[in-house]
Amino acid sequence: MSAVLPICAAAPVQLKQHWIDRLAHVAIAIIALVLIAFLASPLLAILVQSTANADGNFVWFDNFVAYAKTPALLGSLWNSVWVSAVVTVITLPLAFTFAYALTRSCMPFKAFFRGITLVPLLAPSLLSAISLIYWFGNQGVLKGWMHAVGISEIYGAPGIILAECFAVFPHALMILVTALSLSDARLYEAADAMGTSARRKFFTITLPGAKYGLISAAMVTFTLVVTDFGIPKVIGGNFNVLATDVFKLVIGQQDFAKGAVVAIVLLAPALLSFAVDGYVSRRQTAMLTARAVPYRPKPSATHDRWMTAFCCVIAALVLAMLGMAVFASFATFWPYNLTPSWRHYTLGLLDAEVGEAFFNSVKMAAGTAVFGTAVVFSGAYLLEKTKGMDRLRGLVRLLAVLPMAVPGLVLGLGYIFFFNAPSNPLSAMYHTLTLMTVCTIMHFYTTGHLTAVTALKALDSEFEAVSASLKVPFFKTFWRVTLPVCAPALIDMARYFFINAMTTISAVVFLYAPETKVASIAILNLDESGEMGAAAAMAVLIGLTSTVATLLFMVLGWFVTKHTQAWRNSAR
Repeated sequence: MSAVLPICAAAPVQLKQHWIDRLAHVAIAIIALVLIAFLASPLLAILVQSTANADGNFVWFDNFVAYAKTPALLGSLWNSVWVSAVVTVITLPLAFTFAYALTRSCMPFKAFFRGITLVPLLAPSLLSAISLIYWFGNQGVLKGWMHAVGISEIYGAPGIILAECFAVFPHALMILVTALSLSDARLYEAADAMGTSARRKFFTITLPGAKYGLISAAMVTFTLVVTDFGIPKVIGGNFNVLATDVFKLVIGQQDFAKGAVVAIVLLAPALLSFAVDGYVSRRQTAMLTARAVPYRPKPSATHDRWMTAFCCVIAALVLAMLGMAVFASFATFWPYNLTPSWRHYTLGLLDAEVGEAFFNSVKMAAGTAVFGTAVVFSGAYLLEKTKGMDRLRGLVRLLAVLPMAVPGLVLGLGYIFFFNAPSNPLSAMYHTLTLMTVCTIMHFYTTGHLTAVTALKALDSEFEAVSASLKVPFFKTFWRVTLPVCAPALIDMARYFFINAMTTISAVVFLYAPETKVASIAILNLDESGEMGAAAAMAVLIGLTSTVATLLFMVLGWFVTKHTQAWRNSAR
């Protein structure tokens, strides 16, 4: 009898736990359905479209063969590859030197220099293209200087290369700063004890230690350039690249089959970058062990002076690019009347009715921040902190990291093919701000997911084990423990979603209707109509909005940290 009592007593607990597990499984299934409907299915629709003719009949690889026989399209492919390679070759040494100055020197104003170089992330990428036109365009300030160095015009490959260098520099810098920050001072101390020269220490310790960061930065830079749409559209002129080809084929020529083929070709560099990054991550070994000593740079007057001078030059170039866009947005009539006025802001917001588009951008960004953070964090929590349904978990994990390898232009094109189909029950969402918000969430899903997973892995799994032993459902633990502890990460995710939703172009360029146009698309339309000043004004407004949002998120982060992270201070 005594042996039976424990079994009987345990039965109700097991039944309740089983009900809780079922609830977690249902939640995971819902996350999986969302990812399948709004990520996997649109990408599959592109593949189906690329193997069908105009009548919808399956034609195997005929469209790919036709693409390979089209010299103009192959020329665009070559243009994309060599321009991306040149931008990578230019950007990587500059970003590495800047990161080296921030981490391996004692120069002053490090926070100021780093903040300046991160400002381009707050504005649309095409702001750099607009600024270059004012600097070196047909009526540019330094047009004569361009002819002096043998460049006939800024439009085309030269403009794309310069603008892309400005746009991707912050991305490469962030990766390289992280790579150079992870160094063991003992290696340098041993080298100093053996009398190793500074040059040899650089090539035998510093570069090998940062090689995986360099590879990742190179692949990210190449992929960002080859898949960017805004810069080639504004300053590319007649220089065709893959991103603009997709737009022309789908919107201009209504050739959906060939557009799908180009989208798959455009997907290849991103998939390669994703594969290389995964390989690098597996091969990378820990740079800091439990016995490691963090590296602290030593003052050196000559070295610090050169590093400061280099950072001043880069910061000056960034400020010149941003400053020209701001100045041109206030110039009354370029280049004849440079008197400051609100003419372009009035033209953009009122006369061109961009005010509604700007409001749509804010709504889409807010929706992306709120719902994107909620969905992504909940999905990551269910994957990391609940058990069961291992096969479905594997699918969700795969889909969660897939957006990292999918350019926004390709995802947006997939949304056309999938949600514009009359047989699709979700077709009512097409051309709505809701679908554009969902597309933006899917586009930036991976970074948010990895941020959430990193925060959740820092929490001991015993929280859930203790909760289960006390018969507390997982959702109560999630609300009472996980959310407060991970609040700073949630704010970082929301800020990331908001800023990227404000500045994105490629993910929504195929999806808007006149009443759901967003500000970044309105900038393209203003540029096409010749209202470059108004386009600059709207780009500046987006940058200003992103800056204000960043400051508000910083204040929110301070408030949340003060009220939810007191345990960190008390634990010291």
